Amino acid sequence: MSKITKMSGRGIYVQGNDIDTDRIIPARYLKCVTFDELGPALFYDERFHDSGESKGHVLDMQQFKGAEFIISDANFGCGSSREHAPQAIQKFGFKAIIAESFAEIFHGNCTTLGIPCLIMAKDARSALADLVQDNPQEEMFFDIETMQIIMLNQTFGFTMKESVREAFLSASYDPLDELMQNAEAVAQVAARLS
Repeated sequence: MSKITKMSGRGIYVQGNDIDTDRIIPARYLKCVTFDELGPALFYDERFHDSGESKGHVLDMQQFKGAEFIISDANFGCGSSREHAPQAIQKFGFKAIIAESFAEIFHGNCTTLGIPCLIMAKDARSALADLVQDNPQEEMFFDIETMQIIMLNQTFGFTMKESVREAFLSASYDPLDELMQNAEAVAQVAARLS
């Protein structure tokens, strides 16, 4: 596990408040044994008709292919608390999400995977979304230390929970990884308790 301090990449605006985990990854894709193949199922019912024909969703538009940051609206990731949703987002190739607010469990699942959830006020986020839509090939840069995003010489502030920010900056955002790194101490405690 490595520190997450800065990232760069192209953005995509996935419009809508209350985008729930059922929309992010339909329930029929939850039967997988591993998460490796979930990427193509991201927003599947939003992107494709029952026949498999494209609905022209923004994720499938050529100018946004390869985007690495999702920009969305309020209450992103609400609904059922399925880890499959952030897994599908990551497997599709996204590295971070920018929204007005996030569902708490979704936010926690993203953090564990190393996907920063950046909270940005509505007006600033709308301006950033417009910039991305008008300039889909331009990269944005974000810095967790300064809590700023820069795109085309414009700077946007964001917030995040301080505990999450510190976890990213210190590479301690994955509790399972931390547990494995401290296996000897865990074994000592287990021996003491038995």
